[in-house]
Amino acid sequence: MRKFIFVQAVLFLLLLTQAGCSHLLPRGKSITESPFQNYSDAKAAFDQIEIGKTTVEDLQKLGFDVTSAPNLKLLNYLDIAATVQAIPNKDLDPGLQACLKARANCRAYLFEPKRTYTKRVGNFWLDIFNFKRKSHETGWRYKALIVFVNHHVAYKLSSGEPQIDQVNDQVNPLGPFQAPADMVTRAL
Repeated sequence: MRKFIFVQAVLFLLLLTQAGCSHLLPRGKSITESPFQNYSDAKAAFDQIEIGKTTVEDLQKLGFDVTSAPNLKLLNYLDIAATVQAIPNKDLDPGLQACLKARANCRAYLFEPKRTYTKRVGNFWLDIFNFKRKSHETGWRYKALIVFVNHHVAYKLSSGEPQIDQVNDQVNPLGPFQAPADMVTRAL
């Protein structure tokens, strides 16, 4: 039994010396499936939407599928009203005014396609013992709000992050003992 444990330990150490330590750090990706491979594809499709002309069927052809898009939020006129309540009605876009007047005939869709990749970087030993964790996130995010009154687009708005390049650096002076200390702090 002791010999078996010794052999396992030796094999583990050999594995560590053969593979670079940085390859042992966790990495991941977060992709919201969509027909868009990048930010500019999503923006180009959004720019083709015409107020007063584009229908739900046209929207599907552009890649904004209201029946099967992941992370799609459906909004009604009350959601829109709550969002714009701080803006005087006379200052609202005519499409949003039409939405609020149409009430039940108004619906909105919020699409949020994205592709982000996260990779832990830095010193393997500091990371594994929880003293210092550093991660690098890259990718893009897009948001498209499309408001329909009856069967045509009445309003559209987009935003997003065309190029995410962010480094997160977390330092835990207590290393592996940090989590128990955080639990005590939260309990107080």
